[in-house]
Amino acid sequence: MALTHPQSALFAGEKPFPIIPACEHFAGSEKLITKALELQNKLGGLFDITMDCEDGAQTGKEKEHAEMIVRIQNSELNKHKMSGVRIHDYTNEHWRGDIDIIVPGAGNVIAYITIPKPTKASQVKEQITYIQDACKKAGIKREIPIHVLIETHGALNDVFEIASLPWLQVLDFGLMDFISGHHGAIPASCMKSPGQFDHELLRRGKANLVAAALMNGVIPAHNVTLDLKNVYQTYADAKRAHDEFGFLRMWSIYPAQIQSILDAMAPNFAETQTACDILIKAQDAEWGPIQHDGDLHDRATYRYFWELVQRAKLTGQKLPDEVEKRFFSK
Repeated sequence: MALTHPQSALFAGEKPFPIIPACEHFAGSEKLITKALELQNKLGGLFDITMDCEDGAQTGKEKEHAEMIVRIQNSELNKHKMSGVRIHDYTNEHWRGDIDIIVPGAGNVIAYITIPKPTKASQVKEQITYIQDACKKAGIKREIPIHVLIETHGALNDVFEIASLPWLQVLDFGLMDFISGHHGAIPASCMKSPGQFDHELLRRGKANLVAAALMNGVIPAHNVTLDLKNVYQTYADAKRAHDEFGFLRMWSIYPAQIQSILDAMAPNFAETQTACDILIKAQDAEWGPIQHDGDLHDRATYRYFWELVQRAKLTGQKLPDEVEKRFFSK
């Protein structure tokens, strides 16, 4: 008799929590996007790439930039289909044009669309509706995951409403714009550690975003580390963001930061091995209750361990051959 896969056994009839890479790497120019895709292919698809229309496009060449992104999205270089696009913000006249080009041109391969700088939930809702309508017009049947950058007072005030909107997959915390919006009440030193984690207004903002995300089955993503080439600082920031605040993903803006983020966000190796042992036993028991090392486990703990094992695989941890065979072979 065929063994039941955990995804079927544990999440039947409900929406599972997103399992996506722990690192999101930003690239704006064609040169940097190409290099990022080459690295993504070399590492076997362990991180996402965000192709940037907002800061990446030259003024006056927004249309050409979006068309370039569509071309690369559809190229053989985009082997893993793990690349999203950040469009212009709501106040910029080009956000609709971005969608009009990107959705019909790459809607079936794009990993997600990131919406930056909203000041209230109604703006995000309008932009998501526009994306949904563009999908209908283009005959695209899938839901394109939506990521939203929370980097203004208004967005943070509406963060629970934003997190509940359709197609939402990720809430991103935008540190620099958020600090700028405080008009000097938060010092510039807080754009780096330890201030970004210790200042009470930033702690509140990050904690509220994570709570809103997790309550609505959405991934919370942490802001960048400005110190580009100090890989230990990136690791320390990602580790603190994960362990103290509950972030499950973090931005990279320099290739050397990617591995540090993956290492910091990876589940504890010993816990991963325990999870693998429990899941194998559980599958053999057709997902009924089992004992492991004297502890009782059932579907509630199986869900936790199945998500953990998937995250471990996406950070590059080596899993036992039996787990690969049972749960990840196609």
